Amino acid sequence: MTDCDYCGADFDTETAYLEHLADEHPDDLGPIEQRRVAALDGDDGGIGAAPVALALVLVAAAAVVGYVVFFSGGGSGTPDGVAKVAQTPTDYRAVHYHGTMEMSVMGSAVDFSRDRYQLQANEWHFEARDGTEWHAHARGVTLEWAMYTLDIGVTDDSVTYRGTTYTDGENANVTVAVNGEDVDPTQYVLQEGDSVRIVVAEN
Repeated sequence: MTDCDYCGADFDTETAYLEHLADEHPDDLGPIEQRRVAALDGDDGGIGAAPVALALVLVAAAAVVGYVVFFSGGGSGTPDGVAKVAQTPTDYRAVHYHGTMEMSVMGSAVDFSRDRYQLQANEWHFEARDGTEWHAHARGVTLEWAMYTLDIGVTDDSVTYRGTTYTDGENANVTVAVNGEDVDPTQYVLQEGDSVRIVVAEN
């Protein structure tokens, strides 16, 4: 129970007491009581400035993340120009190994040192503007999945590059080889030291 120092009235709650001070003794209040009454007046049951500011920061952060992921690729390794692959790597950061890669399409070498091919997925990538040595950081990285992260589709008899599918024996001669041996990219799991060669030549 709270007693009013100005008139002696009794109050069951602090809120009732502060409302009484604001209504009956506004000119008599000292600095501490004025702050307590002002705090009561400011608590109108609405949302305070801090939660609103926090909500705005969270919305802005979500918008930035959404932009990076959906509009600039975000290094997610999920391009939209080639068909999604079924097999994906596992155990990210469990391994770290390297190999080399060269690719040419109709006589022009593909330059994997360009930004569009650098660090496109955590599990497998080119980095440091080096377009010949690839890095793997996960188990089960198939050649198909690795190329998919670069927006290049590969099968044992075709390559999809920049929106055009080149099929062996139809509109091109296609070679997909690792260490000099033809492979099925959907099944071949890249290993330490593998040398990948992909060639699309005129038919």
